[in-house]
Amino acid sequence: MPLPRPAYVVFSALLALAGCTRQQGQDMMQQLGSTRPQEFFQTSVDRMATLTMQDNLASLYLLMDKLYRRNPAQLRKSGFIDATTAERQVRQAIELQQPLPQLGGRKDLAALSYSLGPAFLGDRVGAFTYAIGSMIVTAHGNRLQFYITDAIDPRFVNNAARNIEKATWMLSQRQGNNGAPLLFSNEISEAGSNLSFATEFGKITARLDLLAQMLDERYRRIGLNYAQSLLFMNFLPVQ
Repeated sequence: MPLPRPAYVVFSALLALAGCTRQQGQDMMQQLGSTRPQEFFQTSVDRMATLTMQDNLASLYLLMDKLYRRNPAQLRKSGFIDATTAERQVRQAIELQQPLPQLGGRKDLAALSYSLGPAFLGDRVGAFTYAIGSMIVTAHGNRLQFYITDAIDPRFVNNAARNIEKATWMLSQRQGNNGAPLLFSNEISEAGSNLSFATEFGKITARLDLLAQMLDERYRRIGLNYAQSLLFMNFLPVQ
């Protein structure tokens, strides 16, 4: 016996709902299956900070490769036969927080000023990339991954974003004794425009700004919740 039309509509809706619920459950199980054990020790902000660090370093390495392509003379100064080997050394120095030999032990801001100064005669691409990378890592408390027990100062993250804006401007303005740029990057000419360097640096700055805002809000909410508990004379939960 066929179902009345109202009953048929309800039955169809229930079937659709069951299908959606089943699909959502399958999607959730797939996501949980791809979760690494260490992620259980991360808050959502910790996870975002970790992913932001990964994305920013990836952008920085992309910029390094583009800079080597535009400045082949710098690669020859590095002492390596190819860009892949030179880039590997810089990445290792950043991620393992090791000094870059040509910078004489300098890192973050000291390395940044030196790499774009007239006294530096080495591979500016590698030195500049290392300086930016080490500055970002320093601003995050010298860590690349973040967990519940870690604390990141949003002021330092914000300062790193502002420093990258200044470094981007310096990169486009600093010139050698011959009047040529210390490093060729963005280009605007009659032949065309290449603003990919500014675009990628802009992505790094935007990620840092968003993370700084989220960190600031996180700590602001902790303080606000405590203030509210005092205002309403509420005891704080212990479990």
